[in-house]
Amino acid sequence: MADTAFLVVDMMNAYRHPDADKLIPNVAEIIDPLGRLVAQARERDDVDLIYVNDNYGDFTAQPSDIVQSALDGERPDLVKPLAPTPSCRFLTKVRHSAFYATPLDYLLGRLEIQNVVLTGQVTEQCILYTALDAYIRHFDVIVPRDAVAHIDAELGEAALRMMESNMGARLVDAASCLK
Repeated sequence: MADTAFLVVDMMNAYRHPDADKLIPNVAEIIDPLGRLVAQARERDDVDLIYVNDNYGDFTAQPSDIVQSALDGERPDLVKPLAPTPSCRFLTKVRHSAFYATPLDYLLGRLEIQNVVLTGQVTEQCILYTALDAYIRHFDVIVPRDAVAHIDAELGEAALRMMESNMGARLVDAASCLK
């Protein structure tokens, strides 16, 4: 049984939003390390791979709709390497935290998860708030710093420091994350 949940947060993105131009170069930097981590997570029996993605206000959207919209977006090259397989767990969210108004807490409890690995975008928003919600639920939080993307470098770095110092998150490199 797995004791680690590997969360891929908000990577199914069409990049048609006001911050897209600032975000895209930073996402491009994490695609390779994050892609390798996702591939490793898919192969491991002790890791549960879970996608949690914004539904962008479309409450009729199925996971496949969100993925297809991202693949049809401005930067499919940032989506294809990470696209979930049909058998992947995929939850939709409506706000910053992957826990807010989602069944994630319940799912992690049913899976008897102890560790939560946070990857994806945006470090200073969705990753930070998800880390806080994981911390207050007594999960051990792990953040591979080269598998999260920021909009603002200064705020992204501040968010990582906050996760480490205030929430006890373990900041690691992607290469050592699932070893």
